[in-house]
Amino acid sequence: MGLVRYVVLLAVLLSSNAVLAVVQDAPSVRLPTATGEVNLASLKGKVVYLDFWASWCIPCKKSFPWMAEMKETYKDKGFEVLAINLDKDRKLAEKFLNGLQVNFIIAFDEVGTSATDFKLIGMPSSYMIGRDGKLYASHIGFRDKDKVNMEAAIKKLIA
Repeated sequence: MGLVRYVVLLAVLLSSNAVLAVVQDAPSVRLPTATGEVNLASLKGKVVYLDFWASWCIPCKKSFPWMAEMKETYKDKGFEVLAINLDKDRKLAEKFLNGLQVNFIIAFDEVGTSATDFKLIGMPSSYMIGRDGKLYASHIGFRDKDKVNMEAAIKKLIA
């Protein structure tokens, strides 16, 4: 990523209440899904919005329509959403998902290993991973006022 793009991305992320991460490799993730397994390494080459959620999290429910919209808008530009559920009982996650329009990958981590690896401190938490597999930023919470800046960060990583 060129220096100018990196500086612009940095400015966007800082203005969006994002916690800027030191650019580093994203932790490894290999988790079950409803139809098999997802491996974060297999998504290298795509921009990934990785989201941690739980059935009890009210802002998490509000984030799902936005994540579906982002996936639909940018899917042809190499963008993917990976939403990792942290409920200890997968049935709670399935009940949460009932009736939601989901067009992205849902993974299940009943033990919470991936949350530990990402040093999760709040729910929901999201992470921006570049095509190079590096972690560029993290964001805690989901508020309507943050959507514009979060989408701008997606656009910058896609560019």
